[in-house]
Parts: sequence; C-alpha cells; structure tokens
Amino acid sequence: MSYAIVGFGTVGQALARMFARKGIEVAVASRRQPEALAPQANAIGPTIVPKTLEDALEADIVMLAVLYGQHRDVAKARASWKGKIVIDVTNTLDDLGGVPSSSVIAQALPGAQLVKAFNHLPARVLAEDPAIHDGRRVVFLSSDDESATATVAALVERLGYAPVNLGKIAEGGLLVQARNGIWGPLVFQDLFKKGQ
Repeated sequence: MSYAIVGFGTVGQALARMFARKGIEVAVASRRQPEALAPQANAIGPTIVPKTLEDALEADIVMLAVLYGQHRDVAKARASWKGKIVIDVTNTLDDLGGVPSSSVIAQALPGAQLVKAFNHLPARVLAEDPAIHDGRRVVFLSSDDESATATVAALVERLGYAPVNLGKIAEGGLLVQARNGIWGPLVFQDLFKKGQ
C-alpha cells in the first residue's frame, strides 16, 4: 500500500507525524510546489516525501486534509478516482441541507471508496503519541464501503491508534460531522481504548 496526505497545513503535518513515528513512507502535497514543503517535511522525518499533487494522488490511500471548500479542486486533479481509498479528514460548519459533508465529498470523487476518519481530533492532539493512559487513542471510522473501512482500520492500527467503526456515513458517521452549524457529539472527544 502507498499513502499520501493532501494538504500540508497544521492537520496535514500532524498526520505526517503519525507516519513518521512508525517509519512509514507517505507522500505529502498541497497547492504549493514540493520544494516549498521540503523544510517542514524534513523536520518531521525522512519518510515524509513532498510530491506534486498529481503524483501524490497516485497513492492507494489518500488522506484529504484540506479545508472543506478545497475538496473540489483536489477532485479535479484526477480524471478517475476508481480504486482509490480516500480518507476524509475535513470538517465544515457549512449548511449542506442536512447532507453529511462526507457524502458531498464522495459525490465529487466518483469511484472513490470514502472513509471518514481522523477528523474528530484537533491537530495538536493528532500530533501526539497515540499510546497514552495505558491504552491507545481512539480514531472513529465511518463509511458506506465495508472493505475500505477494514483497510483503513488496519492502517489506523498500524499507526498505533484504536479504530472504532461507527458504521455508515448517514448513520453513525453523523456523530463525527457537523449538521445545522452544530458539531456532532463525538467531535473533539479524545477517548482511549485500554489494553494492548
């Protein structure tokens, strides 16, 4: 499996730290050229590889860590999203007519297997070691694709977190998304799973 993080702001860099802690190579990309990302990438670790957006989107699993409104620009960077797993790390308080933001993003990425994950914790918490309080920090997952959920759950485990599957996006997934300008009840909840 190959991995990429699209968006290299505070959240994208926090995600990159997860990969660096485990020595897993991950491409990072943004609207800026790879050379502009190199200083931050090098400071995080040698497995963080700046690439162009087009090259980064060749990865098997793409973490979407851009501002919600920028997802359309990312969507246009590929002719086809078929066969890609996209982890939606975005958040928005925009009024989307009661539709979950992940459903809107999934429509913009036809063919992609979308999984909502890593969005419920602030960047500063994501940047911390997930092994804490004799347990592992929880990462919530929701998706309409069970096989993609299983693949992302395995990545979450590999990164040292405890995955918790909330089910489909329009069901349990609403617990980690905003609706009508109000955050879902699990957003910002920093939970831990004891043991292992």
